[in-house]
Amino acid sequence: MLEAEELFVPFSSFPWFKDAPIAKLMNVERPQSHHLYWPDLDVDLAVESIRHPEEFPLVAQVRT
Repeated sequence: MLEAEELFVPFSSFPWFKDAPIAKLMNVERPQSHHLYWPDLDVDLAVESIRHPEEFPLVAQVRT
């Protein structure tokens, strides 16, 4: 939950989270008001990219 807003990250738009354990998903930091960071996954996202993923095309690839 981000202040009074609940955000969802669908795996289709955010594949980095698909196979992550819950503990790693729950370990999230907010280094700036407009950014979220998951240190255990090394994922850094702008809040707006979560709100409007269609406006932020996926350019990175999932490491296998």
